[in-house]
This record gives sequence, structure tokens and C-alpha cells, in this order.
Amino acid sequence: MNLKRLFKPDTMAVVGVSLSNESNPANVVYNKNRLRYPIKVFAVNGKGGTIRGETVYRKLQDIPVKIDLVIIGTKAEIVPSIISDCIEADAGGAVIISGGFAETGSTDLQNYLVSIAKKSDFPFIGPNCLGIFAPGHMDTFFIPGERLVIPDRGKVAMVSQSGGILVDHMVKSAAEGVGVSLAVSIGNKAMIKELDMLRYFKDDPETDVITFYLEGFDEDEGRAFVVAASEIGKPVIVLKSGKTPGGITAVKSHTASIAGDYEVFSSIMAQYGVVEATDEFEMVAFAEALTCYQTTIEGRVAIITGSGGHGALATDTCYAHGLSVPVLSPSAQAELHSVVSPTIREISSFTNPIDLTGSAVDDDFMEVVRSVSRNDDIECIIVLLLPYLPHVTMDLGAKLSLLYQQEGKPIVAYVPHVDKYRMLVEGFMLNKIPVADSIEDAVHMVEAMRRYKSC
Repeated sequence: MNLKRLFKPDTMAVVGVSLSNESNPANVVYNKNRLRYPIKVFAVNGKGGTIRGETVYRKLQDIPVKIDLVIIGTKAEIVPSIISDCIEADAGGAVIISGGFAETGSTDLQNYLVSIAKKSDFPFIGPNCLGIFAPGHMDTFFIPGERLVIPDRGKVAMVSQSGGILVDHMVKSAAEGVGVSLAVSIGNKAMIKELDMLRYFKDDPETDVITFYLEGFDEDEGRAFVVAASEIGKPVIVLKSGKTPGGITAVKSHTASIAGDYEVFSSIMAQYGVVEATDEFEMVAFAEALTCYQTTIEGRVAIITGSGGHGALATDTCYAHGLSVPVLSPSAQAELHSVVSPTIREISSFTNPIDLTGSAVDDDFMEVVRSVSRNDDIECIIVLLLPYLPHVTMDLGAKLSLLYQQEGKPIVAYVPHVDKYRMLVEGFMLNKIPVADSIEDAVHMVEAMRRYKSC
């Protein structure tokens, strides 16, 4: 299947637009794209007419231009005939936001829909989904625009069986500054499945990292997905539900998926280097880290801080996640002692975690990070930056970013994400160093590199 017209359309038709109910889901999609996005959009309703001075077409075939993407928001029973219209009109693909298919027991109707589409190799997303969000280009979600939190354009693609989970991930990504290339809610995934999405994103130059929220697979699809994910040359992050008996029941009622044996699936992902996130917070942290660093580490971490308490918490968290914080050799400690300011030499701790105390200045952090970056016993550095330390400036993030570019050893920063410290955070982010707003998430970012196995 060619998915380019589906995901990068120039024209869109929305079928099911109401002439009297502006809150109808199809109307929400039509109005949002007509008013807020550059894509050319047309309304379709079997009765015809006008809406806000614009023609409402009776059928897709009546629209005077070729349509790339069709959004279908009608009753389930008439969706197959609309798919036939799509094929006749040579549309590029469809998003079926309508529910009432396999998730409610109407398996025969869904199978009939798929049979029509497969005969003509016609791709569609759904049914029972939100569809596609492409930053700055289009939005098929039937959620009013003022209620969406929209992340910036970036390099992370998001695929989710659940529309609600996808929107949550977008909210958290926006808060953490994680940019999105494309977000797709696949719902019942009757036609386009996870494997199809992997193949598309493999060759998408706008995507560096791919995240999936999965509920389940059909027979034999799970292993095929993991193997394909390990071979595409880009990090793939998976958050899986249906891990417990109750979760399996919930999955089946939501999208009619087969949850399968979670323990087996999880072990296969680990074997093939597909990064498993255990919750939505890990998902976002992993995505941010792997957008910056597509590298694999065993897990030897140096922690550099201006607060001994923060260093102790970070050490405990590292060990809880299977990472190590090795004590530096006497020679390495002696070098650190020699490069810091005389005022902190006798009050700092250089063992690891490295506590430079609240008296440290920018140059102390710089020289210590430079020295540790050249230490072969350390694979990654966590810098716990407390902007309220009296001698640390808001330029330190940018300074450390330049040092990373010179030395090449991955750095993960912790900085509280509040407006007062925005300049410090941006100094890291603009230079592709991931910044966490909690110690736990900083460790998650390092954990992502340990779980990822590059091809």
C-alpha cells in the first residue's frame, strides 16, 4: 500500500458533515481543518446543500478535484458504501472515525469493509479511531481545537490503538518539549496495522523515533512486529496494556484485540532491542532521550550535582533501574580535584556521585563534565542542575551542550521545568541534550539507551 497520500494529503473530504449540528464529530473535523490548517477541505452529506457559504457535496465523486484523504464520520452500516465511493473517486486513503464494528461485536461488518478495501488495495485507518494529527498540516481528531494541547513539530512519530492515550502522550510531550512528526490513532486497525506503520516510518525522513501504544495483535503478528521493529534502523518504543487478566478483558472490549501472553511478548522485545516503556511517563522520557542519542550503553553512569541529597537519590534510582554508578578510580578523582576551583576542592566529593556543593560555579561543572567525558569507565553523565545555586548562570545549559559536541559522551540533564529556568532548559534542548524535570525521568532517559539495541 502507498500511504503517502494518506499521511501527506493536499486535499481532504469529510463525509458525514451535518447541516444543522455543529458539534457533530464530522463537523468538528471539517471546521478545524478549514479554519486552522492549509489543507483544502470539502464537506460531504448525502442531502447536499451549503454550510457557512461552502458547498456540501452529495457524493465524493461530485467534488471537482481529486481527494487524497477522506474522513468518514457516519453510521457504521453505510461505511462500506462510502469506501466504495472512495475507490471509485480514486481517493488516496481514508480515516474511519465511526464506531460500531468489531469492538461492539460487529465483526462481519468490519470484515466486509476490509474485503472491499483489499480488493482495490485501498488503505484506511480505523475504524473506531481519532485518525491522524500532522503538526501544522492537518488534524482529523474530532476534538475541538481549543481543547487540544499541541506539541511542536519534531522527530517522534506516535502510533496508538487508543485515541485517548495518544492525546495524553501529546499533552505530556508538549510539556516536555518533545516534538512530533506524526501522531496516528489506529483504533481497530482493521486494514492498516502496526507493521504497515513501521514500514512507512522506516523511510520517513521526518521521523527518528517511533512510539507505539499497543493493546494486542492478531495471531502470529506480535513476533513479526518485534522482528520488523528491530530491523528498521530507528528506535522503537512500546507501551503495552493487557498485562493482567483484567487488562486483557478491557483490551478486548476496547478494540477487539487479542492481548496474548504479555511475559512472552516482553521478553521478545528485550531480546530484539525494542524499548519497552512500563508507563506513559517512561514513554515520553524514552522518546526524548532516543531522539537525541540513538546509541546503546551497558549502564555505567556518572552523576554530577551541586546537592548531595540529589546525588544520593539519583544513585538509588539508577540502581533500582539496573544501572550502575561506579566509584571513580583514585587517579580520576585526583584529576577532578585538580580541575575545580580552589574554593570547593576540599569540600567537594569526587567519588561518584560527584558533589560539587552549592558553591560551584559554571566552570566547575564544565571542567568536571569534560574530565568525566574522557573517562572510559563512564558511558553516560547525568548532570543535576539546580538553578537556585547562587553561582550557576542560565548559560550553563548552552555551555555544557557545546562541551558535549566536542566530547561526544551522552549527557542527560535534570532541571526543574518552570518558566523562571526556561533559559537554562532551552540551552540544553536547542542543542539536542535531553532535559528531565525529575530525577526519576533523568534516569529513565539513561535507561532508554540501555534498553535500545542499535542495528
